[in-house]
Amino acid sequence: MYIELKHLRTIRAIHQAGGLARAAEMLNITQSALSHQVAGLEDQAGMELFVRRSKPMRLSAAGHRMLKMADRILPEIDALEEEFAALRSGKTGRLHITLECHACYDWLFPVLEMFRRAWPEVDVDIRAGLAFDAMPALHREEVDLVISSDPSPLPGVIFHPLFDYHPTFVASAQNPLAGKDFITAEDFRDQVVISYPVSRDRLDLFSEVLTPARVEPRGHRTAELTAVILMLVGSNRGVAVLPDWVMREVKTSADYVTRPLGPEPVTKRMYAATREEDATRPYLAHFLRLARSEPVKLQRG
Repeated sequence: MYIELKHLRTIRAIHQAGGLARAAEMLNITQSALSHQVAGLEDQAGMELFVRRSKPMRLSAAGHRMLKMADRILPEIDALEEEFAALRSGKTGRLHITLECHACYDWLFPVLEMFRRAWPEVDVDIRAGLAFDAMPALHREEVDLVISSDPSPLPGVIFHPLFDYHPTFVASAQNPLAGKDFITAEDFRDQVVISYPVSRDRLDLFSEVLTPARVEPRGHRTAELTAVILMLVGSNRGVAVLPDWVMREVKTSADYVTRPLGPEPVTKRMYAATREEDATRPYLAHFLRLARSEPVKLQRG
């Protein structure tokens, strides 16, 4: 079966329009040409893709399978076209970033290195000192982008979804919890938790697990660097919950164990917040595309 991008756009347009006439207008082709294209596609499939007896026109089971493919592929194609357009534009600008996420440096630096090569004229900087005042700093135009996992409706700010991640429990292989298949809130009562030095409401372990369950760990200590946290955990000084993208090395080490939080793993989403008027800048579109793809490579190891 030979499928072209125009076939996927046709399926999507007819589904959205509910009929051939309006879909033909959306695609800027004649209704006759659209009907001929649908007939040819159905001939290839060997089955009907639409239930023509209904109004509005509905997709058949086979049509829904093709629509699912269109919804997966066409946004990627559109994003690629935007990226190429951005690369051709040659515009300069400023991209000052602050993070509400200590562990994000692990994936941000590789992203910025690729971005710098594509946009050498864009002024890139990380404003780490503004992390605790990130959103007001965005409004004051002191920074242009905020990396955050806690979006909240703000006037004039757009939260661009980047990728999903799983906060993951990590402990020494000598820890008594190493024998469990998954970790619950109650398991932390006898543990010392090691985390980044930020408020509890910004730590996934507390916001998603411990605070809702009203559980307090036996102790809580902090460390600035991911490497230091993992070193302390490896020597059985405590346990930690870190994003899955920083686990790529410890997963293969006999000194550590990693476990999901709960029988159904906790899932969070990372966002990039920008001012609404900056959202269409070509270089920003390119950065967002990189920030959506590169962390996933780290998650997969």
